[in-house]
Amino acid sequence: MHLPNEKWLTLEEAVGMRQKLRDAGRTMVMTNGCFDLLHVGHISYLEASRKLGDSLWVLINSDESVRALKGPTRPIESEAERAYCLAALNCVDHIVVFNNPRLIEEIKLLQPDIYTKAGDYTLDTLHAGEREAFEAVGTEIKFLPFLEGFSTTRMIEKIHRAASL
Repeated sequence: MHLPNEKWLTLEEAVGMRQKLRDAGRTMVMTNGCFDLLHVGHISYLEASRKLGDSLWVLINSDESVRALKGPTRPIESEAERAYCLAALNCVDHIVVFNNPRLIEEIKLLQPDIYTKAGDYTLDTLHAGEREAFEAVGTEIKFLPFLEGFSTTRMIEKIHRAASL
């Protein structure tokens, strides 16, 4: 299924767009994740991330890498569906889908000014290779408030409970 999405960039397109931002003196904020079922926690976090710079880029795991991280029953929505939903948010400027479970190469190529993660993460819980890549390119890492009670796993559990009634 093809869903029109002007915000979805290939990695090559993203590298070129990133250079244009840098040349214009604009800051790029980057975050990443599966974003399988978009929920209040995601939206709150993305809106807060966008306020930190001129442009928010969301790197999402491909379907294959979601399965590698979350198991064979995930993702619930395809990468095209997830990218389409994220593109509908005004706070999201660009989306890049990445295929590996980790985005070390993308960090090196895009060199974001700021990287955000929800407050349920810490420097110690970030993947060591990703953290090293951010440090190598001079990215500022920020942890944003985490809204308790909102997660994709919790949404799936609620759906299962409702279906069994």
